[in-house]
Amino acid sequence: MAKRRAKPMLDPCPPGQAGGSYKPLTEAELNAIYDTALTLLANLGLGDVPARLHGDLLRIGAHDSGKGRILFPPRLVQDAVDHAAKTFTLHGRDPARSIEVGGNRVYFGTGGAAVQTLDLDTHLYRPSTLNDLHDFTRLQDTLSNISWYTRCCVATDVPDNYDLDVNTVYALLRNTTKPAATSFTLADHVAPIIEMLDIAAGGPGAFSERPFMKAHVSPIISPLRFGEDAVDVVYECVRHNIPISCITAAQAGATAPATLAGFLAQSLAETLASLVMVHAIQPGFPMVFSNWPLVIDLRTGAFAGGSGETAVLNAASAQLSNWLGLPSGVACSMTDAKAIDAQYGMEKGLTSMAAALAGGNLIYESSGMTASLLGVSFEAFVLDDEMHSHTYRTLRGIEVSDGNLGYDAIVEAVLGDGHFLGGQHTLAAMERDYFYPTLANREEPRSWAQNGAKDAWSLANARSREILGTHHPEYLTLDQDRAIRKRFNILYG
Repeated sequence: MAKRRAKPMLDPCPPGQAGGSYKPLTEAELNAIYDTALTLLANLGLGDVPARLHGDLLRIGAHDSGKGRILFPPRLVQDAVDHAAKTFTLHGRDPARSIEVGGNRVYFGTGGAAVQTLDLDTHLYRPSTLNDLHDFTRLQDTLSNISWYTRCCVATDVPDNYDLDVNTVYALLRNTTKPAATSFTLADHVAPIIEMLDIAAGGPGAFSERPFMKAHVSPIISPLRFGEDAVDVVYECVRHNIPISCITAAQAGATAPATLAGFLAQSLAETLASLVMVHAIQPGFPMVFSNWPLVIDLRTGAFAGGSGETAVLNAASAQLSNWLGLPSGVACSMTDAKAIDAQYGMEKGLTSMAAALAGGNLIYESSGMTASLLGVSFEAFVLDDEMHSHTYRTLRGIEVSDGNLGYDAIVEAVLGDGHFLGGQHTLAAMERDYFYPTLANREEPRSWAQNGAKDAWSLANARSREILGTHHPEYLTLDQDRAIRKRFNILYG
């Protein structure tokens, strides 16, 4: 019995499974959306173009409309697509945790900037703290299906923006060696934080040789204009060789058309504008084409991250990006539920599965987030990690071979014991092909009741406490930690 319950020696559904089987758009529809995006960029273009970027765009073939907007000819956009990095490595400080982004491989990760945390004790929301950020980072470090990590919450107890950026990066360095990501409030914060990353990497210039942290930047403000502060951050990231996710996050019916096709056309145009911007600064620089369709409830204006519209739009976005051959980033599993309940599970499962089946290379916001991105939960991290295993198993699909078709095993069972239990064919498949959850309950009702009738929330709460009570990594050496604390205002520990 113990052997039967033991975890298989080989993970039957590891991260990086191939997606792309779900295609919500036909070839004709893909072309129509792309052509509309090109027309928008050529005829309407982008407004509020910062002076430095304005000059760089004109240098590579963009045009000034004379009316405060810069226009992107189709040939310029296509040139940016052709020269874009199609695949690249997101390094982990531990090389074994690095992942290759692009193609049809699917990886779940984090995102978000939740200002509230679902408390482990009270089961109520409270303001997120720096201590929470460290705890979340420690927790996810043990979860194998979270392939990269960015902050999931904002330390609301750190009021200074520079200290916030610094202490966010410190939390990542201290508590995980996975590929990581961060945000920079201002461009001036990039160079000092590179000093911290160099200390962790081994010395001056070491980080840029093998960057293990990317930046999340939103250089486009929908509809169709640049944000100067974010553009400045992009320039600094390129200068310091920090890979970037240029995130477009329009909202259907608010900052983009309410029709799904119109939304996709505008959002694609905006993300292509980010790509042209990066192309103007340094052709081929590693950029995740992060086209994140967001949806609101048009009756109230409330965010609708768990909706069917969110599911199909992000799947279509992944399809569009992959069709262009660009490393795709989408945002799914953004439940609107506040509790760890049926709504939570339904919305997360629906939206994350759609994005994965469509082949989203990096699926952001997919772990831990609740309450329409306003909240984050320890229990949700643990439950989502198990959900991702099921999703990866679905993506893995069915391997049809002579051995798997099992003709001989069928004959043996029919003419022998009359069942397949204990047969070598079954035992081999048991180890190789099946995922066995540790949180989902598969007992019959009487056993479940006798064992305490525990629900998923309570099981995940206990598992979260166990991890936080035992996993205390020290990924910075004492010398590195002292050097960082001497240089920066570290507010933890």
